[in-house]
Amino acid sequence: MDYEDQLDRALERSPDIAEAGGRFEVPDPEVRAEGNRTVWENFGAVHDRLAREPDHVMRFLQSELGTSAQIDDRGRARFTGDFKQRRIADAVESYVDGFVTCSECRSPDTQLVDERGTTVLKCDACGAISSIPDL
Repeated sequence: MDYEDQLDRALERSPDIAEAGGRFEVPDPEVRAEGNRTVWENFGAVHDRLAREPDHVMRFLQSELGTSAQIDDRGRARFTGDFKQRRIADAVESYVDGFVTCSECRSPDTQLVDERGTTVLKCDACGAISSIPDL
């Protein structure tokens, strides 16, 4: 068996990378206006899916949206100001790009770990360690 045959055989037996990347889906934010505030109803489901601490996600969103916010007793995020669903979804996508997906293999199977006094993104799939943006 020559090299080309071996390569074809390996590609046939390996999983499709495009399919593997499609398995990670973040729920769309469910937001509604409540007076001069925006309430994100499914914030808990989103940060659970991202496997990140709610306070970390909230700090990023406050910075990204330029507003103050808090998590209420029901686990919903409450932002000061009127924000459309698309704007919050874009902010979540930015968070996923910077703090969830691996920069090497694009896997969402990552975790934030402290290494030598700084927080880095460690990929469980490929083992890569990469820096993350400052909050």
